[in-house]
Amino acid sequence: MKQLATRTTARSFGRYICRSCSHQAPRQRRGYATESSPELYDVVCVGGGPAGLSVLAALRATAATSGLKVALIESQDLGRTRSWSLPSTQYSNRCSSLTPTSVEFLDKIGAWKNVKRNRVQPYEEMQVWDGVTGSRIEFDWPQGSQGKTIAYMNENLNLTSGLLKRIDELSGVSIFDNTKVENIELGQETETADLRSWPIVQLSGGRQIAARLLIGADGANSPVRAFAGINSSGWDYNRHGVVATVELDGEGWGGEDRKVAYQRFLPTGPAAMLPLPGRFSTLVWSTTPERAALLKTLSTEDFTAMVNAAFRLSPVDLTYMHTLTSGQADEYNWRSQHTSSESNRIPQKVLTVQEGTVASFPLKMRHADTYIGERVALIGDAAHTVHPLAGQGLNQGQGDVESLVKTIEYSVTHGLDIGVSMSLESYNADRYAKNHVLMGVVDKLHKLYAFESGPIVPLRSIGLSAVNALGPLKHFFMGQAAGTRAKIFMATNSRLVTTSEQAVGGNKVAIGERLNTIFKFPIPAIMVQRHKIPVDAISSWQAE
Repeated sequence: MKQLATRTTARSFGRYICRSCSHQAPRQRRGYATESSPELYDVVCVGGGPAGLSVLAALRATAATSGLKVALIESQDLGRTRSWSLPSTQYSNRCSSLTPTSVEFLDKIGAWKNVKRNRVQPYEEMQVWDGVTGSRIEFDWPQGSQGKTIAYMNENLNLTSGLLKRIDELSGVSIFDNTKVENIELGQETETADLRSWPIVQLSGGRQIAARLLIGADGANSPVRAFAGINSSGWDYNRHGVVATVELDGEGWGGEDRKVAYQRFLPTGPAAMLPLPGRFSTLVWSTTPERAALLKTLSTEDFTAMVNAAFRLSPVDLTYMHTLTSGQADEYNWRSQHTSSESNRIPQKVLTVQEGTVASFPLKMRHADTYIGERVALIGDAAHTVHPLAGQGLNQGQGDVESLVKTIEYSVTHGLDIGVSMSLESYNADRYAKNHVLMGVVDKLHKLYAFESGPIVPLRSIGLSAVNALGPLKHFFMGQAAGTRAKIFMATNSRLVTTSEQAVGGNKVAIGERLNTIFKFPIPAIMVQRHKIPVDAISSWQAE
């Protein structure tokens, strides 16, 4: 379960002077700077990950904004990213799911053509099931219809390498890599410009650059966010995501032409097997820090057995196998003989794990109070950090980029100052609520599937069964996963539950209405009739 909510208050951290507190600092007599005056830029982006590189490529590729003077600051060596290459039998363990909407945007700005397509794997189906009850939802397309891509699995380095190549093609971006941000503070009035409202970024090596608009794409511990005085709220999940690149016993049940993603919700967190080209897949397994630590110490044979067990054995069996320091392979071989499973509805068996790819990272949720400040905009992880179970973190960042670039484009074409809060407000209004809703849904899903027993377990079974039984509803969720902003179209004569005609504990309760609130969609009457749900359980869960 998640830990107590925390709130990160942006304040003066020594190097990053909170603009809301800057008036309290002692002021020197105002003068005109003549020595070491900062270089002036229209847009300065801190952070050279997918979001930061995308925003610069998009600004250069958009006609209205291509004339802006822009710069990138990145602490890592981007030369290594440009020249990144791996053999066809090796894959990075840092992979992300890209929706068709994100790919469409990357193609629009000319970056997708530079991504190595032979290392990208689209998939059209998903199998998602409850590890306790076995209830499942199959995100597939109707028989006879042409399937559509739900998402593309891609290595993060493949994407950033392609974005850097696109930036090089477009030219006009001042890149300061291998460079750290030493300090950010407000400027002074110079002989040529009044920079008192402009962020001045002090770089390692002594260089200073001034930004009409400073974009923070600098991660969850964003110095740009701290400078802007923007608070961030959220909590740690007390879970770690274990990642690895694995090789399967085949190219999938549907072969190379019909790849399927799999996700099983276990009490300690979901385990996902996401397809890569050929016989390879990327594993993302959310579990407790203690279990993650154990998994990283296992031999290749025992780790492989644990991954196979995660998609086949009961949670009780898994719990026992986590108590062993070694010998999981023998234990799995014995237990799997006494466990039945539908082989074509789970991933093919893992044969081995790629050496050096087993790693883990802590899971948390954070959301900034706002994405904008005076001459500051936040994108990607600097604005929001979400649980990876929905695979939407990178796509949220791409959505931020597309919206922010449109906002800047509007300001440029209408003669507005691109950095003032009034100009940036449309970006904040467009993205904040969308991201907040998605983060809330993902957080509730994590909480919902953390229960191993009790009345909540049949409740979540209703949710999966209801979605799987209703074609239009299922396709709506598939559209959401693909980023297509699909809408639900349902027959008007469908009988939807709004009240219960039965008295539970002497009280007539609107079971359907409460389920609608929890799952955010109407529940057909037949789905409620098949399950005996203690209504007080629905109320207590909603109250948490």
